[in-house]
Amino acid sequence: MSKIIYKSAEEIELIRASALLVSKTHAEIAKVIGPGVATIELDRLAETFIRDNGGIPAFLNYHGFPYSLCISLNDQVVHGFPGKYILKEGDLVSVDCGVVLNKYVGDSAYTFAIGEVSAEVKKLMRVTQECLQLGVEKAVVGMRIGDIGYAVQEHAEKNGFGVVKELVGHGVGRQLHEKPEVPNYGKRGSGTKLEEGMVIAIEPMINAGRAGVKFWDDGWTVSTVDKKASAHYEHTVAVGKGKPDILSTFEYVENVLKEKNNN
Repeated sequence: MSKIIYKSAEEIELIRASALLVSKTHAEIAKVIGPGVATIELDRLAETFIRDNGGIPAFLNYHGFPYSLCISLNDQVVHGFPGKYILKEGDLVSVDCGVVLNKYVGDSAYTFAIGEVSAEVKKLMRVTQECLQLGVEKAVVGMRIGDIGYAVQEHAEKNGFGVVKELVGHGVGRQLHEKPEVPNYGKRGSGTKLEEGMVIAIEPMINAGRAGVKFWDDGWTVSTVDKKASAHYEHTVAVGKGKPDILSTFEYVENVLKEKNNN
């Protein structure tokens, strides 16, 4: 798909419904994630929840990907396979989820700390979320793709972290990956101009150490070259006049986590 597909107001609402189902799926995962849980259990839970709510897991069988969730552990950046691995205290778990509902896709990722994690990992999570927020703020009419990438890169690097360059955000619509690509690095004022009707997934992938990554022989999993942790947060966003329209939300997942921490 070589050209940008602009969305009507009605289509944006359909994408919002999909993105909110993804957001609610993350909250369901948050309820059970913790030490002693096998990552494949999270995948089964997500698929069941998505289907029970009228959706289809967008990742399942996408170019042959065999699961509903990408679950990436510790030094894995993205596209990790759920499996028999049992989560333990101190793990960092990035969960990426996509849903097709009413023929439109929603896409969002959230990174979970399992129990108590190191101070460096806490900082990595915080800064990656801040990078996402700073990138999202640039998703307004008249800005350019490079403005998003610059905002993400500048904040990550000034905190001493590496920005993954081999993987990028993307347009979202009837397809999971549409034009334009949305890198997490770039020059201000460069790249495609942002216009009303554009819907994009902004997804900083930030490494605690070096920016470099390696691709696994499974054809999917990507990890850091120096084995240091990586965090990943993602929102589906409609480009708006004056301010972005964030179609996914972390509110559901964060409410669950807050409740768990208070108990």
